[in-house]
Amino acid sequence: MPYFAVFSKLTDDGAKTILRNPERIKEVNREIEEKGVKVIAQYVILGDYDFLNIVEAPDETTLLRVLVDLNSRGTIRTSTYRLIPVDEFISAMKGE
Repeated sequence: MPYFAVFSKLTDDGAKTILRNPERIKEVNREIEEKGVKVIAQYVILGDYDFLNIVEAPDETTLLRVLVDLNSRGTIRTSTYRLIPVDEFISAMKGE
């Protein structure tokens, strides 16, 4: 299954939610896992974004549905990147 890096930034409403209920982060993880996207790792980061999630999804369409749902709530904004394992890249370069 494909892996993706999802960078997210809290909106003002999202920051208020996390301040009131920090466990909401894990609740959202469970919600997206029920929709077929597995959270492999999650980090709080300092910089332009607030969180980095490494996720696994069966396909881009499934991930897109989950991300549109999350972004529509108004608590986060995301930027997503497809991750390609190095061995997969090397095989592609060799034409395998």
